Amino acid sequence: MTHGPLAAVCRSAGWQVTELDLTGVLDKAAFMARCVRSLDLPEWFGRNWDALGDLLGDPDWGPASPGRLLVVTGWRPYARARPDEWETAQEVLESASGYYQGSDAALSVVLSLGGSDQLPPDQPG
Repeated sequence: MTHGPLAAVCRSAGWQVTELDLTGVLDKAAFMARCVRSLDLPEWFGRNWDALGDLLGDPDWGPASPGRLLVVTGWRPYARARPDEWETAQEVLESASGYYQGSDAALSVVLSLGGSDQLPPDQPG
């Protein structure tokens, strides 16, 4: 998803594009570990929802102007396995994107529904 048309458009507008691939994540501990690795969070971060929200809303991590697109992929198995945790994760991501309202940068989160983000070679496009 970070190499498809949406990512290309965002990059051409000067945005950072980051993928949070949750493939294989089935619990909160794995979700937090994946966030550390994919989002380049510090190892010392507390691995809880409040700490994640705080870091995502921190201008030192946050998007440079004009913004950062965070593309979440492979999330459906986690959402099915731990629906309450997934609901909390979505709330944290939504809240973090709201931190940047009124600033010169934005954080946008996209939940990828799967499939290909590229057209087959024989399709115009």
